[in-house]
Amino acid sequence: MTARRFSALRPIRLSDTDTTGRLRLDAVARYLQDVAADDVLDAGWAPDEHIWVVRRTALDVIAPFLDDTSVELATWCGGTAASAAARRTSLTGDRGGRIEAEMIWIHLGPGLQPLRLDARFKAVYGESAAGRRASTRLELPAPPADAARDLWRLRATDVDRLRHVNNAAYWAPVEELFEPRLAEPHHAVLEYRRPLDLGDALELRRAGDSLWFIVDGAVRAAAILRSGCAPTSFAST
Repeated sequence: MTARRFSALRPIRLSDTDTTGRLRLDAVARYLQDVAADDVLDAGWAPDEHIWVVRRTALDVIAPFLDDTSVELATWCGGTAASAAARRTSLTGDRGGRIEAEMIWIHLGPGLQPLRLDARFKAVYGESAAGRRASTRLELPAPPADAARDLWRLRATDVDRLRHVNNAAYWAPVEELFEPRLAEPHHAVLEYRRPLDLGDALELRRAGDSLWFIVDGAVRAAAILRSGCAPTSFAST
């Protein structure tokens, strides 16, 4: 059996870039979820046969997309757990941009509870997973007491059909607060802990390289962005 690998080519649109032409991180997150959905559809599942939500996204922006006009995405299963899977994606621009990404997806049943991966999934994706374990562990720390605070307004356009803020929308505050560092190579991680909803009073807290999404004193998500980027452990697997 040949390990499954799915590829797609897409143009980089004006709405995906900042004022300098750099491909934004929220657009990258949309690309990643779109190519994942396209892969599953191409593999034979109907859209209403599966529900996946993102637990964690890690990006190695090895060469930022500064002047690229198109991107090739190649994606495959990088590991599995009982009810989760790691999806690796390589993004290559037509003018030198390069990003390596890993997303941890949780498989949900109709009641939105974790659902074990079945034999059909393993038959399609097991070869590329090659026995590797997908870790769902959250690693980013809690915010310190002296973290800077700001309010962030959620918009109706941030919410998807699961009635929660879509995973790509979480990257907008990362873009806003770390923008001066995004035109250089960097490593970014975003962990999703509990869903954000449209009516939530969202507070952002920031300290150094870290950012937290807080509602009623509880961390809903956390992010970190480190400047400089050497390929991580998932970049060559």
